[in-house]
Amino acid sequence: MNTPTSPTITFIGGGNMASAIVGGLMRQGHPAAALQIVEPWDAQRVKLGQQFPGVSVLPAASAALRPSDLVVWAVKPQTFKEAATAAGPHLLGALHLSVAAGITSDSMANWLQTQRIVRAMPNTPALVGLGMTGLFARAGASEADRALVESVVKTTGELVWVAAEDQLDAVTALSGSGPAYVFYFLEAMRDAGARMGLPPEVALQLAVGTFVGASTLAQRSDDPPQVLRERVTSKGGTTYAALTSMQASGVKDAFEKALLAAQQRAAELGREFGA
Repeated sequence: MNTPTSPTITFIGGGNMASAIVGGLMRQGHPAAALQIVEPWDAQRVKLGQQFPGVSVLPAASAALRPSDLVVWAVKPQTFKEAATAAGPHLLGALHLSVAAGITSDSMANWLQTQRIVRAMPNTPALVGLGMTGLFARAGASEADRALVESVVKTTGELVWVAAEDQLDAVTALSGSGPAYVFYFLEAMRDAGARMGLPPEVALQLAVGTFVGASTLAQRSDDPPQVLRERVTSKGGTTYAALTSMQASGVKDAFEKALLAAQQRAAELGREFGA
């Protein structure tokens, strides 16, 4: 990617997700001079300048922005419209990629006066290059636009395209919010281990290692999760006792209900803060 044709990429918002993408791009050789970030918070702007030497970090969108091939919108849903109104006039002709939950491409098209829009739902493991991102391209985004987005997103991990925009609400519920569910279970496993007599740090090490190992096994196996689960569940054994207890407590149903709540909230965000 470190060529004279490296695209100029502007980030509106310099939080965790923008940092993950900028870091991924720079690790892949994207020149710092072809990257610019708009970040209004002074402390975060200083941090970004230290973390990414050579990247232009500005307090606000203005005529000082260089013409951009791609604009990455890494702002909160409730501030998107205000940010688009302020920055849009300085970003004409660009492809737009949003990582904001809920905000629809219709709203973006209205605010930015363009049809070249791709929506993304990444997750925080992008910070360590192991992200999972769902993508949806508006009809006005060309194959070349999609290819550019893929080249950027792949620096943070894996990606999948969805055919319908409302499917991104499900992606948000599953993988976008998903790391929090994993951390929630890790907390529970750590605390249970401590109650059973293990030092908390040992219990956490066992829990994290188990999640990493089981996830890697599921990723590499041709068998579905049900089969993998059944292979380690001998009737009358310890795993059977644990799973039977979870089933009796309605854990699976409660978990599915929680994901549906996240999906519903993602849709609500679009209605609340959209055009």
